Amino acid sequence: MIEGSKQSPWWFFRTTALAIVLAVGVVDYLTGFEISFSVFYLLAIALAVWFVSTRFGVIISLLSVATSLAGDLAAGAHYVKPFVPAWNAAITLAFYLTSVWLLASLRSLHEELEQRVRQRTIALSEEMAERERLEREILDVGERERQRIRNDFHDVLGQHLTATAMAGQVLKEKLAAKSLPEAADAGSIVQLVEQGMELNRTLVFGLSPIDMTGDGLMDSLRELAAGVEERSGIRCDFVHEAPVSIQDSATAMHLYRIAQEAANNAVKHAKASRIVIRLLRGGRAITLSVDDNGVGLPEPLPKSNGMGLRIMRHRAAIIGAACAVQRSADGGVRVACTLPGQS
Repeated sequence: MIEGSKQSPWWFFRTTALAIVLAVGVVDYLTGFEISFSVFYLLAIALAVWFVSTRFGVIISLLSVATSLAGDLAAGAHYVKPFVPAWNAAITLAFYLTSVWLLASLRSLHEELEQRVRQRTIALSEEMAERERLEREILDVGERERQRIRNDFHDVLGQHLTATAMAGQVLKEKLAAKSLPEAADAGSIVQLVEQGMELNRTLVFGLSPIDMTGDGLMDSLRELAAGVEERSGIRCDFVHEAPVSIQDSATAMHLYRIAQEAANNAVKHAKASRIVIRLLRGGRAITLSVDDNGVGLPEPLPKSNGMGLRIMRHRAAIIGAACAVQRSADGGVRVACTLPGQS
């Protein structure tokens, strides 16, 4: 039975079908036996078959034939031979039963199609949920791999460089104590190692920022702005009106990666002289934005074909946020990610 029959009681359709048979029968009687109203009984038959059952459709068909025949006889119809009304009634009943069979078949096909649509919808929903789960897992695996590499850089390479710098400093002091000119070369080697240590710290922070829970996102964005300015020479500020705390580390990490990607794009492509990273709270929503005063977006606006933009939007979708790219107030580009419903 189709959806409409689930929303209305069965007796309503039965009563309506019977009422239609009665109404058509009365009109058929009042207009006389010369005019046939047989086709109008199909409305009651169709209602019975579609919304009640095939059996009830057969009953309405029989009732319609009987009502039509009784109306004609009551209206004064005379037949030369007694089998004529029986023949006419049989022909009409055959027509009604054929209609019942066709409607029942159509209803069965309709219900089967609805069932297939429901099954396909459920399958697609499960497939989309599984795809989202796999996408989140892939990103989580990527973050864990970054953390592993960070630990290798910090614990292994960092300690090795520190030991090398200390050994070089000791060598420099020994050479200087003997007034050997090679002391200056040893000092240069120590400076190069110290520069490598600083570069290692920068790489370590880029691979995995500090703890993201609580106010850690604000500290990471502040370090990100300082690192962008130091590496590129472009002024980069982090702005916030009040402390913004995010307890979910995965959400905070995705927001940080979005800001990192947007800032790197501004450095590479915008030809900007200033970049501003903002983290603001409006009601329960949190908005992360990255603005630059560079060359802006071309006319017409390009389609979302850039890998960086697609990655940012994908990360935003995973945490239930909306990511938009538009022209900023000073003519550059503004990347804004709004995360709703944060307590």
